[in-house]
Amino acid sequence: MTKELYIFSGLGADESVFQRLDFSGFSTTFIKWIVPQDNETIENYATRLLDQITTTKPTLIGLSFGGLIAVEVAKQIDTEKVILIASAKTKNEIPFYYRFAGRLGLHKLLPTRLLKISNFITNWFFGTSSTFDKQLLIQILIDTDPTFLKWAIDKVARWTNQTQTKNLFHIHGTSDRILPFSFVKCNSTIKNGGHLMTINKADELNTILRQQL
Repeated sequence: MTKELYIFSGLGADESVFQRLDFSGFSTTFIKWIVPQDNETIENYATRLLDQITTTKPTLIGLSFGGLIAVEVAKQIDTEKVILIASAKTKNEIPFYYRFAGRLGLHKLLPTRLLKISNFITNWFFGTSSTFDKQLLIQILIDTDPTFLKWAIDKVARWTNQTQTKNLFHIHGTSDRILPFSFVKCNSTIKNGGHLMTINKADELNTILRQQL
């Protein structure tokens, strides 16, 4: 029987961020982001995504913000395995300065349009250096819905989860600047891996993922 994988991409991104990962031999579904409702909780959002999961005890793979959503989904259904890439398992792995901003509401002062502009700062944060990586990041930012972006940033900054997900495997890069390595406790490390390591560290990720899947 073919193993079913359900994959949650990063904030605003689509399956293009996984184009260099090898999921051959598996039945793969890329979860589509939906428009959040007014003042919707991350728990309720995760519930509404369940319509896209049709398998009993699926394996979930979540990248960045998608990892947070995968954790929230796993709290609501039985899963065979949850694999996080460049993400966080609980609120304690979200950097304290994000959580501080969330408590004070400072993140709401950020102009969304500025977050959608690719420049040397965003390239530094995402760890993109090659022309291909930069072009992909530009496209991700262009395609990101401003409403979803603002909602998701709020959910990251104010995430309250403290539940330890069962059968979870966490992969993190040592050079991640968005969710720094020093804040997380992961199962597997990608040396010099940044936040977009599904693209520029794909060979190493493929080896780890094959072992886990």
